[in-house]
Amino acid sequence: QVQLVESGGGFVQAGGSLRLSCVASGSTLSINTMGWYRQAPGKERELVATISRGGSTQSADSVKGRFIAFRDNAKNTVWLQMNSLKPEDTAVYYCYVHIWGSNYWGQGTQVTVSS
Repeated sequence: QVQLVESGGGFVQAGGSLRLSCVASGSTLSINTMGWYRQAPGKERELVATISRGGSTQSADSVKGRFIAFRDNAKNTVWLQMNSLKPEDTAVYYCYVHIWGSNYWGQGTQVTVSS
């Protein structure tokens, strides 16, 4: 079993930056993909960015060029660096881990971007 603890959310102005972090504990040796999803009010949860154990990344078209996920396998940690934030990025962001066919989620952290 894996436990995920997120931090780094907050309130920022448009054009600003935030970095989210997520630390995994428990049965971490078999973790494959780590990354981030988000859910805005009235919308479905959507993929933001993920990174495989080997370093391959994928991201939503809406954040390409602005957000990037990166990880340190030795520290069992994944980050989401968010630059050039827009009001439409406002959402609850969830850390995500895929391990042996199972998905695990962090508690969520609020990101609010003002105009």
